[in-house]
Amino acid sequence: MRGTNQSSVSEFVLLGLSRQPQQQQLLFVLFLSMYLATVLGNLLLILAVSTDSRLHTPMYFFLGNLSFVDVCFSSTTTPKMLANHVLGIQTISFSGCFTQLYFLSVLAGMDNFLLAVMAYDRFVAVCHPLHYMTKMTHQLCVLLVAGSWVVANLSALLHLLPLARLSFCADNTIPNFFCDVTPLLKLSCSDTHLNEMMILIAAGPIMIAPFICILVSYVFIACAVLRVPLTKGIWKAFSTCGSHLAVVFLFYGTIIALYLNPSSSHSAEKDTTATVFYTVVTPMLNPFIYSLRNRDLKRALGKVIGRKTCS
Repeated sequence: MRGTNQSSVSEFVLLGLSRQPQQQQLLFVLFLSMYLATVLGNLLLILAVSTDSRLHTPMYFFLGNLSFVDVCFSSTTTPKMLANHVLGIQTISFSGCFTQLYFLSVLAGMDNFLLAVMAYDRFVAVCHPLHYMTKMTHQLCVLLVAGSWVVANLSALLHLLPLARLSFCADNTIPNFFCDVTPLLKLSCSDTHLNEMMILIAAGPIMIAPFICILVSYVFIACAVLRVPLTKGIWKAFSTCGSHLAVVFLFYGTIIALYLNPSSSHSAEKDTTATVFYTVVTPMLNPFIYSLRNRDLKRALGKVIGRKTCS
């Protein structure tokens, strides 16, 4: 079978997080609660940003897009796991596996780009406050988000199309609750050197370049803040950086632990923990992190919740 592009595997078995019935029940309740919190929190944030005219600014425009991506990101994996538990099955079809992997790649790329764009937005707000509205125009914001979608899709196709041509002719069990690149490459009975090279070429720069952009932006922000006395306007712009940095550390910390470490240091337990964190936990925490110290956003959320309660 080595060297062919035909696969004798029609489906994969997702082992999930535990094989103990009691633990499975607990994990089902936990993941269902986290998924509902993710959807509810992010949709409320999107609704607050879209209905409050005071939040129609570039920062909240990007934040609303990030919340939309987080809802989609979590919905790519968690509902399938919950449905498998209810139906008592552990399988996912070959095409379903690669469809899931495609959307995961695109949405992870979008998270990556949006965090970089939001860092640039904070850089302009802190370092060039007088020119903020002329630089961060609505047309530029839309162009940045649209361009991110295009690049994320092209990057995903670039390293997933060669992956779909691999042969899977023996073991078909994936030690996780969704399809991921690393276990699929281990299961393949084809030569995977080209795939590993394509992942480095396509995914490596896509992850590293935005991260460098974030670091450079915050270096300039720190220099600007330390160089001049903090006025109220600059402090308000700078205060939003803390929430963004917290999300950046959560996202990139798990990505680096999962994908940028040598394959010899990987283990099923560590990989599963990291994937749970960045596919389920991080999207759930994002709306809470951003609204925790943001008075404008808390005020808008209060109005949305109050309106829903009254109706």
